[in-house]
Amino acid sequence: MQTPLLAGVALVFSLAIWGQQADQPTQTRPAAASQHTDTGQTQASGAADSTRDAKTPDQKISPKQAEELFRSVDEILQFASKDSGLPIKNEVKRQLSSRDQVVAYLEKSIAEDKDTKRLQRSELVLKKFGLLPHDFDLQSFLVELLREQVAGYYDPKTKMVNLLDWLDADEQRPVLAHELTHALQDQSFDLEKWMKVGDADINDKANPTPADIEADEIGEDREAVVEGQAMVTLMDYMLAPVGKSLLTSPEMAKAMKEAMLVGTAETPEFKRAPIFLQQELTFPYRYGLDFIAELLQHGGKEKAFTDVFANPPQSTRQIMQPETYLSGERIDPMPLPDYKVDFKDYERFDIGAIGEFDVAVLVDQYAGVDESKKMYPQWRGGYYYAVRPKGESAAPLGVLYLSRWSDAASAKEFAAIYAKSIEQRYKKVSAEGETPLGNLRDIKMLSGTHEWRTEEGTVVISVEANEALITESLDRVTTVRLEHELLPAPAN
Repeated sequence: MQTPLLAGVALVFSLAIWGQQADQPTQTRPAAASQHTDTGQTQASGAADSTRDAKTPDQKISPKQAEELFRSVDEILQFASKDSGLPIKNEVKRQLSSRDQVVAYLEKSIAEDKDTKRLQRSELVLKKFGLLPHDFDLQSFLVELLREQVAGYYDPKTKMVNLLDWLDADEQRPVLAHELTHALQDQSFDLEKWMKVGDADINDKANPTPADIEADEIGEDREAVVEGQAMVTLMDYMLAPVGKSLLTSPEMAKAMKEAMLVGTAETPEFKRAPIFLQQELTFPYRYGLDFIAELLQHGGKEKAFTDVFANPPQSTRQIMQPETYLSGERIDPMPLPDYKVDFKDYERFDIGAIGEFDVAVLVDQYAGVDESKKMYPQWRGGYYYAVRPKGESAAPLGVLYLSRWSDAASAKEFAAIYAKSIEQRYKKVSAEGETPLGNLRDIKMLSGTHEWRTEEGTVVISVEANEALITESLDRVTTVRLEHELLPAPAN
């Protein structure tokens, strides 16, 4: 359930989640650089201070500070190149931007982004799955969040690193290490072109194939590579004064990642975001950092910073579990419906992958973090197909969701967790036949076929072997046909 606009904006603006939290340690850099890894207290305070500044008139940095900051670009670019092994091929242009300029550029990027229509479709699908509240305005939220979080960015269109005239120069230097890594990536691999491979909209295909489903996560995976590399350079920049790096001290990654989460959670806009968006927005930084760190340990800088561009990950599973990338694991393709026959009475609204990351968030939201960590490694494939009855644009969204797991027990566990979400997502729920309702919260596994009626139609969960098929707001004939067509034959 990738939200493509998030990926595009994150690449341009980097959200600077770390940069916002780096202000306190970097004011006394280099001596206090290691403070960044101790606790989340300093980072939380720093982020809150930056947010308060965004609500009050900005205090501009002095011309002298701006001049020093401009000069530091070349110094930090040299560090980023040496740290990553990515060569400097061109001088990086730089400019000082005001908050108004940044916000105007941000809003223009969102308004013109070619993925805006898919964002709007994804928003409705996310609401159907309960991952966004029904009254949530995703696009407006993104503008406010980025207004709060941005702390410098590299624009691959203009080849320009943008420095901010309202943040202290010392606060921006670690951000520069991050953003200048993007500049080096761009010089060697053409970021816009490389990221566009993941921009293809599966909905442009008349008859999407299993390969199209798999490719639906590529944008998210590539963003994790880009941001993960930049996070490694940022960390190494902050650790350099004490003679450490992520390669020599990999344990530092966990501490700094935890500090990031604590600090970011204190900012007002991020704090009010639903779980899905909090996880989605931090995914490329948290998991991307771990992914690149693992490549560093297994193959050094060349594997982590160069080879991965030639052989990029293909799924969020490979990002979240780097060992699957390193081993070259391939997931068997999922069976797809006969669109024209099975959905002859419906119009397609959206289609997309439900990858390991999406499953992790679903389980997190409805069963908790511990259950999520236990369940998501068992994921082995999934997608959704959203439709509306022909000629009924106001009808509830109908959804097919097919999910595959490592074994039958995991499929049953996931089905039970998904069933628990029904009462949370719908106002009126009644069980059909022997389907459980009152004791849903106590169910650990769900097998066979179960049906619930809601104000938006019927929800059916069918489990066979290691697969779970879920339909919502579809007619019974269509659901039965999909069960026969997509689920494994019952064991004798």
